[in-house]
Amino acid sequence: MSEPTIVLIEVGALLFAMSLLGRLAARLGFSPIPLYLIAGLAFGTGGILPMDASAGFFEIGSEIGVILLLALLGLEYSAEELPTGLRRSKAAGVLDAVLNALPGAAFALILGWGPAAAVAVAGITWVTSSGVAAKLLRDLGRISNRETPVILSILVIEDLAMAFYLPTVSALVIGVSLAQGAVRVAIAVAVVLVILFIALKFGRFVSRLFTPDLAEPLVLGVLGLTMLVAGLAEEVNVSAAVGAFLVGIALSGRVAESAREVLTPLRDLFAAVFFVFFGLATDASQLPQMIVPGLILAAVTMTTKIITGYVAARRAGIGVPGRWRAGIGLIPRGEFSIVIAGIAGGTAPMLAPLAAVYVFVTVIGATLLSRLSDTAWFRRVTVRKPVTAK
Repeated sequence: MSEPTIVLIEVGALLFAMSLLGRLAARLGFSPIPLYLIAGLAFGTGGILPMDASAGFFEIGSEIGVILLLALLGLEYSAEELPTGLRRSKAAGVLDAVLNALPGAAFALILGWGPAAAVAVAGITWVTSSGVAAKLLRDLGRISNRETPVILSILVIEDLAMAFYLPTVSALVIGVSLAQGAVRVAIAVAVVLVILFIALKFGRFVSRLFTPDLAEPLVLGVLGLTMLVAGLAEEVNVSAAVGAFLVGIALSGRVAESAREVLTPLRDLFAAVFFVFFGLATDASQLPQMIVPGLILAAVTMTTKIITGYVAARRAGIGVPGRWRAGIGLIPRGEFSIVIAGIAGGTAPMLAPLAAVYVFVTVIGATLLSRLSDTAWFRRVTVRKPVTAK
């Protein structure tokens, strides 16, 4: 068979299998993300039946999935809400960095991996997966919850911080001079500020580029602009997710409403592809020797993420169940952790397998724990009843 034919068969078979897994997850009452990850591992490198021909399709599809997840989240919020949320969550952003980056750095040093690897592992444990967190919020119907803006503000702070962090890690790995590293960081920050300025100040003019009454030009235009901005951001070491989120923020009114409607099916498709690709890209044969270290690191930093979200939600005046939902919602790590591991993989031979185990555990842990705060017994345990005077 020709290669295009093989790609069609592999993609078709995997998408059909994902459909069945999605139905199974719905029957069991939890998010399909863990099942998608397992499917990717089964058919990826070192798996039961590797699918090599279709890897390129799923790689591009996974990038589009993250972009669409964040773009549609941005459409849920106005340009006025973003600066307010960032100002309110700046203290939580600092706490987030301290509580979650330091354990990763310390863990790498304990393993004897050296300073460059320590900086890399700090980033792996610090940054929540915007893609996984966004999908969990959508799957659980929590987009309009009071704690959701707190989660999103922390995600945006982390993604914006990556504009400083990724060029720094790249400079450490490559060994460039301090001046060259500073130039990379300055360019990345300038791009973020330009995109943010346009989104906040000229969003209404951006919306006028599209018509909400014609579905085909609307989906082509919004998707094209989002991918263009995300790609330009990625080129200068800024998160593509940040670019996509800010494009969503810039759109408003009927254009935003119509864009949500026409882009939702595309988001659902490519978001699922993102999680499968992570499994496909992971060499399952290297995972066993890093399972124990990955579990230990995940246990520590899942706890610190819950503390981060709980404290941030409490400062925002949110009730106890919402505080727990915010903390659990920040647990999953994903695309950034994998990107960082790819950049710094040469600093330690087992860094990439550790990142894979770590991401897998945190994603599954977040998915399973995400419904915990809604159970009656959990509410009884965590919500203290006020003591009435006799």
